[in-house]
Amino acid sequence: MSPPINVKICGLRCAEDVASAVAAGARYVGFVFFEKSPRHLSPQKAAALAVSVPAGVCKVALVVNATDAFLDDLLDLVPVDMLQLHGSESPERVLEIKARYGIPVMKAVGIADASDLPKLERYLSVADQILVDAKPPKGAELPGGNGLAFDWRLMAGRKWPVPWMLAGGLTADNIAQAVRMTGAQQVDVSSGVENAPGRKDARLIADFCAAALAD
Repeated sequence: MSPPINVKICGLRCAEDVASAVAAGARYVGFVFFEKSPRHLSPQKAAALAVSVPAGVCKVALVVNATDAFLDDLLDLVPVDMLQLHGSESPERVLEIKARYGIPVMKAVGIADASDLPKLERYLSVADQILVDAKPPKGAELPGGNGLAFDWRLMAGRKWPVPWMLAGGLTADNIAQAVRMTGAQQVDVSSGVENAPGRKDARLIADFCAAALAD
């Protein structure tokens, strides 16, 4: 039997979203702090949601090129377990953030083709986890959550020294194929469980987790 898949539901915006993700078996829940995103939350609202997340479910704060001042204020208010850096943060910046805040850091890296893999590898010695996402199209305002997939064959057979998570265009219909092709043990979904941008659907969350967690 294969080890269970860890599911992250990202971009949760209300108590019902959190409850749906937890009930469906998600191991990670993500809150987005990026004003251009339809999933953006204020720290005050996220703080209220975070306290409802049960022990054993990792609370992740997604930020984009955040300053120390922004992170200071955010982490003073919101009790998260992990930071997800989804901008153009350098390996040096990842180390700075880890040292300053003392919580695990996941670095998101956009992939379009094999030429992007060396960039990903720069973070393997500094990040606690890597999120492998589809590279956003040129001119896109959002660094992730665009509902795009990349060629999953690029991930086949890869072994890295830190855990990694597959993201980008995942849905209940393609998650089984994605896991088979990549060997991913962790997966992240946002737009794939929405009925409109920023609006999570409890049925889609349940269907996605059931498909991901099926033997």
